[in-house]
Amino acid sequence: MEKIIQFVANYEDWQAIKKLKVEEKTTPKMVMEFLTSLGVSLDNKIEANLRKTVDLDKLDAVLGEISYGKTEEEIATALKALNSRAVTSVIKEITELEELQKNERKELNQFCKVYAARKALKNCELNVDYSSVNVPGMKRKKEKKV
Repeated sequence: MEKIIQFVANYEDWQAIKKLKVEEKTTPKMVMEFLTSLGVSLDNKIEANLRKTVDLDKLDAVLGEISYGKTEEEIATALKALNSRAVTSVIKEITELEELQKNERKELNQFCKVYAARKALKNCELNVDYSSVNVPGMKRKKEKKV
């Protein structure tokens, strides 16, 4: 039986085929790199679809007011701000969609909290996922210079 890891997406603006044939010469490192590439792609699409569902610009604006840094104190302050009234009220506001049931709103609320936490930790220059790993052959978005 052939061993393979495969992912196919054919969805609106997302067409992707990712395959890894697992053979005797396939190393755990190769599997990690493949899964990292897949994970980054999935994370990007989760965020893109969340942005299509709720007004993340409002959340980005309030997250932009938080002070970020690299020291323990600065990181602690940024994390504390995630639970502030300003952030939680914006999340509540953007997830209170009339067409959704209570449980769906709660789910969206959780997605927004994860989004906010990931963004805050990245702004503190902490590696919160595998997207910062420089995997050879993995396409990277070029960061816009401000």
